Amino acid sequence: MSTGGLITTAAALLPTADTPPVTTPRDAAREAAGRELSKPLYHQDDPNLLDRALAKVLAWLGDWLASASGAAPGVAIGLVVILVLVVLALAALWWRLGTPRRTATGAGTLFHDGIRSAADHRTAAEAHAAAGRWTEAVQERMRAVVRSLEERTLLDPRPGRTADEAAAEAAASLPDHAGELRAAARTFDDVTYGGRTADADAYARLRTLDLALDRARPLLTGPSA
Repeated sequence: MSTGGLITTAAALLPTADTPPVTTPRDAAREAAGRELSKPLYHQDDPNLLDRALAKVLAWLGDWLASASGAAPGVAIGLVVILVLVVLALAALWWRLGTPRRTATGAGTLFHDGIRSAADHRTAAEAHAAAGRWTEAVQERMRAVVRSLEERTLLDPRPGRTADEAAAEAAASLPDHAGELRAAARTFDDVTYGGRTADADAYARLRTLDLALDRARPLLTGPSA
């Protein structure tokens, strides 16, 4: 076919003024556009849910401060200063006290298993300490302290005794160690019932107290001759 024939054929295929335009139904076009725009390619830079929520909060706060400053000059600055001070105070309180996990002190008993000697509790405490399990080491050492006082008849063996009760009763015959006994009882309660974590220093203090009490001479409270 000659070049002129090809041109004539192509011209015949092109639309003319009498040819109706090609149209797409409106609903079909809308659906096609929606499918195209829903592709991830078009949403890579969209803000996430947290960013959108933060933007709304900041916008609300900005509008609130703007309305407050419009009502009275200087109010917005004062509100911002107060807000910053409140946040700093809460942060300082959280840093000072930590997460509030403490339960009622002295609510639980010292011994939960069968009767074991003070030597047994000391052996268990040392084993926990050697493994770096300071919470368990503190618990066993406090039990060794109380069991040793019972074995020396400075405390009457009594099921259900708490650490606080043991410290208070022992202080009557060992008044020079009353402060250390109360501190040891608080440490035991903190790590056992208050959700705290013991450390090497806490165990060292209890171990020192245990050894000191073992050598201490009790105060005789019986009737004088």
